[in-house]
Amino acid sequence: MSVPTTTAVHGDVADGYGPVADVFRDNFATRGEVGAGLVVHVDGQVVVDLYGGLADSRTGRAWTRETPAVVFSCTKGILAVCAYLLVQSGQLDLSAPVTRYWPEFGANGKADIPVRWLFTHQAGLPALDRDLTRAEVIAERPVIEAIEQQRSLWQPGTAYTYHALTYGWLVGELIRRVTGLPAGEYFRRTLAGPLGLRTWIGLPAAERDAVAWTLAPPGGPMPFPDEVSERSLTMGGAFDFPADADGLVSFNDPAIQAAGIPGAGGVSSAAGLSRLYAACVSDVAGGPLLSTASVDDAVVVRVQGQQRYGGPDAGQRWGTGFLLRSPRVRPMLSDRSFGHDGAGGHLAFADDRFRVGFGYVLNQMGGVVDDRANRLTEALRGCLD
Repeated sequence: MSVPTTTAVHGDVADGYGPVADVFRDNFATRGEVGAGLVVHVDGQVVVDLYGGLADSRTGRAWTRETPAVVFSCTKGILAVCAYLLVQSGQLDLSAPVTRYWPEFGANGKADIPVRWLFTHQAGLPALDRDLTRAEVIAERPVIEAIEQQRSLWQPGTAYTYHALTYGWLVGELIRRVTGLPAGEYFRRTLAGPLGLRTWIGLPAAERDAVAWTLAPPGGPMPFPDEVSERSLTMGGAFDFPADADGLVSFNDPAIQAAGIPGAGGVSSAAGLSRLYAACVSDVAGGPLLSTASVDDAVVVRVQGQQRYGGPDAGQRWGTGFLLRSPRVRPMLSDRSFGHDGAGGHLAFADDRFRVGFGYVLNQMGGVVDDRANRLTEALRGCLD
């Protein structure tokens, strides 16, 4: 059935999924949504395809079905999907030491860290001692060299702290060492190209003008809970997070989008994320991309509870590279849900129990309490019963 259009929202939903459209519209009416897209696959078929609002509030450019946005840490889930494909092909062993693939990583006491701990935020490398400029971060090689020389901030494996940006270079360099390709290029050749995704880790110049303009959270910046968290989120001052004093979000910078910051710089449409995750658990591309064994491993909770740094426990439950169903903060659909959210409110995940792929992207970053994605998943869960 067609969704009744308003000045803001357009698209289609299959019969039985009207409640999801109702919530999507209400996010604009009551939750401050500016521009957003939502796509849901079930059994490999699109059942929700909604979009609306403004992609760029400065110019009045409308959000379209194809509009991509910077999806921040949803990029981490994309890298995790890539890693599981390498595990399935026998090219990567999650239990092996990182140094099997990346010998230089072992400097300064890191030789025994297993691959899995790079994905579970247990390696003790959320922040680096070295201050980096934005140009150095974009160049990437200085970051890799700094990681190689960095000593873990705690005994690896004994605690965890979310590796907000370093996750991307840790996992990305591992993918490069295994495949010979930068992570973004491996993703393009293996997944984005074959699946026809409008999803990039390293935005092509031809797509620059299509990307949504990201708006800073309302209410101004919040203080960092500790110095490690500040260094983790800013790479020692290379970025302002979430925005600078004038409210400019760093990841609007075309140079940053083109660089493909692998932990937070992915750019995607809602359909791109939804189709990627649908392909993991249903017949989108000739059968599920991930085996039952891979999904069984992916949904095991590896760390949860109080972090070493980062303030009070917010309730996240982490698997190997994926955010899992976390009732307090990201309920998703079931204990078979795996994916990742992104700063400001983005959410993308799969669930093999319901054979769902879900992708929700936006451009108005949320504040401390932001329930837009959770309201959508709650409505979807009701439609699936």
